[in-house]
Amino acid sequence: MALKIDDISLNTLIGNGTAIKGNLKINGFVRIDGDIDGDLTTDGNIIIGENARIRGNVNAKAAIIGGIIIGDVFAKESVKLLNSSAVLGDVLSHKVQIDASAIFHGHCISIKNEEEYDRLSHLYLQSKAIKDRVYHS
Repeated sequence: MALKIDDISLNTLIGNGTAIKGNLKINGFVRIDGDIDGDLTTDGNIIIGENARIRGNVNAKAAIIGGIIIGDVFAKESVKLLNSSAVLGDVLSHKVQIDASAIFHGHCISIKNEEEYDRLSHLYLQSKAIKDRVYHS
């Protein structure tokens, strides 16, 4: 059984030069400076450093992104794309901030109202799953 840790203390660090292949599920606050080929899920906040490269989906409470993500970003509270970031995928969050030099290529759902956000993100995920199934058949 995993312990719930606060949002301030860094629980996991994947350092520069580290390469991981496979899906990760991490408890608490995470910082990534290495490379991940797989999905990354945490129930806390995440910082993707400017040297980080992720090929997969990122699920977190809130995300600050400085590196490259080829995949979707789901962070219910907020997503911030820094100048050094590139996201090639969709972003779903209550609040999205994109710095001037950031690269973003995808769809964005950013709705502050909790019920409307839940409804539309659910519809979006359903339609995406159907499209993925059709393309992979």
